[in-house]
Amino acid sequence: MLAFSLPQGGIFPAPSDLPPAVPASSTSVSATATITGTAVSTSNSTYGSSSSAIAPADTSIANDLEIIGQLSLAPKAVDRIKLIPQDASFKFDFKAPPADTLSEGKGGRTVRADRKSFPPLIGTGGSMVLGFLGPCGFNTPHTHPRSAEFNLAVQGTLETEFTLENGARTIRNTLATHQMTVFPQGALHTEFNPNCDDAIFVAGFADEDPGVQQTAQAYFGLDREVVEAATGNDFTFEGKDIDKFRKLIPANVALGVESCLKKCGITRA
Repeated sequence: MLAFSLPQGGIFPAPSDLPPAVPASSTSVSATATITGTAVSTSNSTYGSSSSAIAPADTSIANDLEIIGQLSLAPKAVDRIKLIPQDASFKFDFKAPPADTLSEGKGGRTVRADRKSFPPLIGTGGSMVLGFLGPCGFNTPHTHPRSAEFNLAVQGTLETEFTLENGARTIRNTLATHQMTVFPQGALHTEFNPNCDDAIFVAGFADEDPGVQQTAQAYFGLDREVVEAATGNDFTFEGKDIDKFRKLIPANVALGVESCLKKCGITRA
């Protein structure tokens, strides 16, 4: 049997035995740590300084086909890092993005960071889109041929729908802030802001180039006779009507359903 004895007063020192507290007024803003005998000063840290401005993202390699080709052919990940010498090139600013990244209409805009607009993504297998939907903003029905989409509402409310394929039911959800849904690869889907305040979503993809195809624009871009045949005898356009209808299809992001527009006092004109 093992026997233990505690010192008088217990295992914790009495308050009188503790070292005196250091007054707050005497605390120094500069600290020095000793690691294995080496003094390391932390007073000149470049992190967390409120006096230094945040450097902007470097967009000099965005859409640069030469560097994109070199990154694609690099044999190792470390070689890709060496091909991008500027740290700020690894930062993407969705508020001030490079050229050729926007899809913008009357209802808002989407901004994409993919392997072309943000070459540091090459080799990562992923990409991202931010959607800024104004009141009644409508990200019109579309598909992504090379990836599923993980859609997270980060501000406001989103109404979402998708249908995977023939025979599958349509999945409808309302997303509150910080709720997420998934759209399977190739599924026809859409996002809609049903309110009179702005909404923002983040869409993540498991491909550096997920691709996108707006369904209405693609369908009515087909040959006129093909469109007429697909609509059948009960719903047939004359040639001039189809041509006129093509011009009426709004740019994405569009304004949404009529009930929301009336609620928010928005006109389509």
